[in-house]
Amino acid sequence: MARLSREDWVDAAYRHFADNGLDAVRVEPVAREIGATKGSFYWHFADRAELVDAVLDRWEDSETSAVIGIVDESDDPRERLERLVRIVTTRTPDRGGEATLFTAAERNGVVDAVARVTERRVAFVASVLAQLGFDAAESRRRATTLVAAVVGYQQLIATGWSPGQDTPEMLAASLLEMAIGPHRE
Repeated sequence: MARLSREDWVDAAYRHFADNGLDAVRVEPVAREIGATKGSFYWHFADRAELVDAVLDRWEDSETSAVIGIVDESDDPRERLERLVRIVTTRTPDRGGEATLFTAAERNGVVDAVARVTERRVAFVASVLAQLGFDAAESRRRATTLVAAVVGYQQLIATGWSPGQDTPEMLAASLLEMAIGPHRE
């Protein structure tokens, strides 16, 4: 059998995270999946926390950096926001780990990492809203509301709730209207 790399461990742990959340990132089940020993694990990682950090780095790369990269392909701020909302409302089935991450963050000791990624997302959305002409404070409020709405939606779906006849596209249209609609005093 070929020697397993650190990336092999992260790949397998990320699959556990994506399928069942951060609580599923455990050394023994991941080792069983890849046919490795705990000794192999400790060759690459000091402890579970280091593996969890690697999984969260992968999560940030795939679910934040990659999404921002796709969105940034356009120079038009409205199109960027439309793209972003469409992506985050239609990708929920592939994001099982994130769907429970916010409620599991404290239990898993990753509050700081989740807060950092959340801040990055809010700041990105706020920057796009500022490009649409909202002042900094209003951009920040709307960005916070939009990110919170998406996270809340993911939490609802993760618990088995169904939006009924509302499609992700309908939700995206409502979120976009909420984000860029007129400011009411």
